[in-house]
Amino acid sequence: MPYRRILVPVDGSELTPRAIEASVALAQQLGATIVGFIAGPPAQAAAAGNPGLDEDERLTTAQAQPVLARFGAAARAVGVPFESAVDPLPHVHRAIIAAAESHGCDLIVMVTHGRGAFGEFLFGSQTKAVLAGSRLPLLILH
Repeated sequence: MPYRRILVPVDGSELTPRAIEASVALAQQLGATIVGFIAGPPAQAAAAGNPGLDEDERLTTAQAQPVLARFGAAARAVGVPFESAVDPLPHVHRAIIAAAESHGCDLIVMVTHGRGAFGEFLFGSQTKAVLAGSRLPLLILH
């Protein structure tokens, strides 16, 4: 089954460039569209006591725009169609799964920190939660 729409969640961390590079190369080979996605409220809003969904959404969108703009530019530079989406929900893994479904994606590509069992115990794993909760194929990049 050829993959035509790939959801790629990014967060602006040090892993984002790897996610962009790998997913753009994959989409180019497959002739697929990338949906770049950022989920969750920003750290500033959470630290400020979660001042409300509307404010969270504005902050998330403002923070997401430069990351998604770089992602889109990298994709379009090699002729890969690109769309972007932001979801301010605090449950990142649920937002990723919902975004993949609502955007008609047939593959999710995620980059993981690879913290190991102890790190996963301390910090949790969004990748593992997506894997457990999604019916879509998940490509995990270390």
